[in-house]
Amino acid sequence: MFNVPGTIIVTMLIAAAGPALAQQRPSIPSESVQPVPVPPYADYADLVIAAPLIVNATIRSTSRLKPVEAPDLAPGKARLYIEADVLTIIRGTDPLPPRIGYLLDVALDAKGRLPTLKKLHVLLFARPAGAGQIQLVRPDAQRGWTIGGEQLARRITGEVLAPTAPPTVTGIGHAFHTAGALPGEGETQIFLTTDTGRPVSLTIDRAADGARSWKVALSDIVDDSAGPPPRDTLLWYRLACSLPAALPESSLEGIEPADAAIARDDYVYVRRALGRCDRGGAL
Repeated sequence: MFNVPGTIIVTMLIAAAGPALAQQRPSIPSESVQPVPVPPYADYADLVIAAPLIVNATIRSTSRLKPVEAPDLAPGKARLYIEADVLTIIRGTDPLPPRIGYLLDVALDAKGRLPTLKKLHVLLFARPAGAGQIQLVRPDAQRGWTIGGEQLARRITGEVLAPTAPPTVTGIGHAFHTAGALPGEGETQIFLTTDTGRPVSLTIDRAADGARSWKVALSDIVDDSAGPPPRDTLLWYRLACSLPAALPESSLEGIEPADAAIARDDYVYVRRALGRCDRGGAL
C-alpha cells in the first residue's frame, strides 16, 4: 500500500542535519534571548518512560480511515493514518526508514471537520511496529514540537537510561521515629519499596526549635550531606508522582502511638516539600 524508502541510521540523520541547522540559526544578542517554554516535567516523564522510541518528525500526509476500519473509535473523533518524515531520533536503538506511518485519533471540530496536520512538526512517543510503522504509546503521544519539549525529552531520556537512574517507587515499607537527646529533637526514617528491590529511604530530622529538614538515600547508607532531590529531576518525579498522600497504617505497626503520630506528620512534611506532580498536558 505504501512505498517505504531505504533505512537511515540516527547518526547519519544528526550528522546531515547539524551543519544545515547551524547555518539557518541567526545569531541573537544575549540580552534579547527569552526563556524557552518547557512542558510539565511529569507529563513528559510519563511519555519518555513508556516510549522506547522518540522521533522528531514532520507530518507529510494524512488519510482518514473508514468507520469499518476503526470500530472502537470514540464519538466525535476520526482515525487517521499518518505518514511523517523522520528528522532525528531522540531515543531508539534500531534504524528507521526516512518515512514512517502510524495511526492517530483526532477530535473533529463543531462542523465535523478534521484538523490540519500536514507539515506539522511533531514529537512522537512510540514503539516500533515493524515495516516502517510505529505505534504511539498513548492516544496523546503525538505532541507539537517545541525546542523546550525536545530539550526536555532528551534530558529525561538521559536520566532514564543512566546507570544511576533511581528505581520506580512501588509503595512504602516500614517507618519509625527515634527521639533525640533534647525535647523536640528526633529522626524519622521511612523505607520505600521499589520495582528492582533497590533500597530507597527518606530521613526527616527535627531540631529542638521545631525546624525540620529531609533527605533521600538510594542505598542502605544514608549520606548526611545529601538533601531533597531537585524539582523536575527523575528522582523528584519518582517520589512526587508515586508516593501516596498519607503514610499507610501498615508501615507503622509495632511502634508507639506518639512516635507514629510524629512519623505521619513528618511524611506529610515531605509530601508538601515535594510539591504537586505536574501532569498538566503538553505545550
